[in-house]
Amino acid sequence: MRGPDGIYMFGLDELKSAIKVTETGVECPVKGCLKKVLRQRESFKRLEEFKCPNHRIYVSPSTFEYEDMFDNILWRDKADHELLRRIIGTKRESRIARDNSEDALVWNVFRFLEKNQLVARFLENLVNHHVENPEVIYWSYSQSLDGVWSYLKTAREEFETIPKKGSEPDLIVKSDKTLFFIEAKLSAANDTALETKNPKVQEKYETGGNRWYQKVFNSDFKTIALKNKKYELLRFWLIGSWIAHQLGLGFCLINLVPSEKEIDIAGTFKKHIDESPSRTFLRSSWEEIYRFIKDSKLKTQDRSTLIEYFKNKTTGYKHGGLQKAFAISN
Repeated sequence: MRGPDGIYMFGLDELKSAIKVTETGVECPVKGCLKKVLRQRESFKRLEEFKCPNHRIYVSPSTFEYEDMFDNILWRDKADHELLRRIIGTKRESRIARDNSEDALVWNVFRFLEKNQLVARFLENLVNHHVENPEVIYWSYSQSLDGVWSYLKTAREEFETIPKKGSEPDLIVKSDKTLFFIEAKLSAANDTALETKNPKVQEKYETGGNRWYQKVFNSDFKTIALKNKKYELLRFWLIGSWIAHQLGLGFCLINLVPSEKEIDIAGTFKKHIDESPSRTFLRSSWEEIYRFIKDSKLKTQDRSTLIEYFKNKTTGYKHGGLQKAFAISN
């Protein structure tokens, strides 16, 4: 698709529906390109032997990565460029240049909503109550503080053994009455298990915040984090609800996924948590945001660009076949 400044971003319209993968090589996924590169194995590497010189992308059997991360970004004016640079400076890790990047998707969609003052309206549709004065915090970066959001920093110190490498929601929205944590997924699943064998990790999650864990969970730590592999959601529910309590706000953890994935996540996770009228877990989908934007009364080129982005978005290749990101008909 053609971005707002005329630069191409590769999607369904530009990519081959299938690519040839051999033991030693992979062909460039862009339509009409005959270039083949060496096959990557194990971890993704940005090396010249894996790069298509015609399209400036690093290729693997399952995905590709732009040479310049801003080729995967829709909004590229000076303010957006500078803000994203500052965010990346505080972010734990970034794969924004990757075709199947959740980070790029989060930025492209929510930066549009933020700039067009639509964040509150979208959240209101989910929680059925007014959302006022939303402050959007991308990953851990607070625009008002020009650094890590102080409440998240405090929570990491309270609950996590290595705070500098602590939990990082994709998006935090602080409003007058409710704190929202949004954990976004694109191609990855919610199944994440605690990998370390250090007993202090579990101990600190369970005892931090004056044993806050006991107030917001119905299941023990190992059942959720190991047996059911919901370690990531566990951390966000624990930390987010604790921060909200400190601020005197309600709390809502939103799992944002493609509509055809994680169908049972709400029922699965709700079994383990103690919800209340002011503390809730919700599943939402990217397709819901797409419909919300499409139904909005905005008549701008940016709106048209984002709608086209949703329709054209891919998540790489599986068994050589191109994967469409969202269940959206053209």
